[in-house]
Amino acid sequence: MTPRTTRAATAKVKNLPLSAEDEHKKPKTKSASQPAKKSLTPRKTATLNQASAEEKRPISEGQNLKALEHKKVGAETDLNKANVGKKRRRAESQTPAGPDKKAQKPTKGSRGASTKTQAKKQKESHAVVKKEITPKDANNVAANGIQEKNPRKKKANPYGLTPGASPFPDWPHPTAQECHEVNSLLSSLHGEVKAPAAIPVASRTVAGCGEVPCVLDALIRTYLSAATAGVNSNRSFQGLLDEFKEQKTGIGKGSVNWDEVRRSDVSRCFRAIRSGGLADVKSKNIKKILDMVFAENQEMRGAEGGKKEGGEPPENGQGKAVEIVKSELLGTDEEILTLDHLHALPTEEAFNHLLRYPGVGVKTASCVTMFCLRRPSFAVDTHVFRLCKWLGWVPETATRDTTFMHCEVRVPDELKYSLHKLLIMHGRRCGRCRAITGESSEGWEKGCVIDHLVKRTGKRKGDGVVGKKGTTKRTKRKIKDESEDSEESEERDESASD
Repeated sequence: MTPRTTRAATAKVKNLPLSAEDEHKKPKTKSASQPAKKSLTPRKTATLNQASAEEKRPISEGQNLKALEHKKVGAETDLNKANVGKKRRRAESQTPAGPDKKAQKPTKGSRGASTKTQAKKQKESHAVVKKEITPKDANNVAANGIQEKNPRKKKANPYGLTPGASPFPDWPHPTAQECHEVNSLLSSLHGEVKAPAAIPVASRTVAGCGEVPCVLDALIRTYLSAATAGVNSNRSFQGLLDEFKEQKTGIGKGSVNWDEVRRSDVSRCFRAIRSGGLADVKSKNIKKILDMVFAENQEMRGAEGGKKEGGEPPENGQGKAVEIVKSELLGTDEEILTLDHLHALPTEEAFNHLLRYPGVGVKTASCVTMFCLRRPSFAVDTHVFRLCKWLGWVPETATRDTTFMHCEVRVPDELKYSLHKLLIMHGRRCGRCRAITGESSEGWEKGCVIDHLVKRTGKRKGDGVVGKKGTTKRTKRKIKDESEDSEESEERDESASD
């Protein structure tokens, strides 16, 4: 004990008078005349206690007064920044922005505060664990009409296509007469092309482009043949047949058992198709497609509202589709997947349904619609696209998808199948209509039956950059375009020869 403390204690015990110094430190007692202070709330009391503890904490414990002051100033600064950000956002929400009025840039401090606040809220929202919805909960939601907050709306036309409407309404080509003329000229060279009376049996060696009886089989085969050569897609399909079982019953009999692919690990699918290119992406998308088809089949298998009172299916396509799925799934003990109910849907509805699946684009959906569903559809690949532009059927600004939509409206339905195949054959075989050809190309001297109708544009053979020794250097872009053209042409030629 310090001498001062000892002296005060001794004086207290012996009832001795305190010194002036000790008297000053003696705690003061409240007098009866003094008014009582207001009682503090628990929150204010805790705040004052904390502040008092901070002030009384000895410096020996590492507490620095300057650091405390700096901490207080920093807290006030952060609070000011947050307030500025709140005021700015409140002002923006109350002041409607005009069409020509540029949004004001936030200040440096408010931008940082708002960004931190938004990041914190986003992190907290992602941290919330969603409760799994049981079938009972789903029924309650359906019965009470409760909808999910901010549901994600699916686009009816994910590619921006409007069925029955051309993206180039003022472009007058091709006319029906022009289509018949080109079809006649190409038929005289490559032979007449007609759609088969019945869909041929599914091949076990050629993937093809969808000309098989089973719709799901057609979809996966066509997707395998996308962005690769025909020989590669054939190897991929053969790998699936070797890796998985063969379907023994149903319309897809003799092809791959797609339900086994669905139930297997994605690594097995990857190993089976790795020789065909893009195996990592394609294997994942195939699994997703099969999972979606399985969910649809289960929903339609248990559907009870697909019949009228008399027990007959309704006249609409959806009711017929339900009956098709039930008859195919319940007619066998084998677990199978099917998309054959698309036969019962209108062409536009079936086409948009195919576009829902991951990795399936306009060309793939069009091929399945034309070859498997046997509906009029003008599928556009690289050869069809190139020749449509050279024939002047679409503007120079057209893309493959807009070319499809325009020709889908302009080309007569009875010519879509034959023109599709004839343009592919001609775009691959003609010495003047192949991609990146020129007067020095092989077969140029033989001429072209539609030479008087086309105006060839784009890169020509021999237009490359001349090197130091006089040799022609082809750019990487040219090589890539030519390889894609060759790959897709091989694929189409093989499917045409089936």
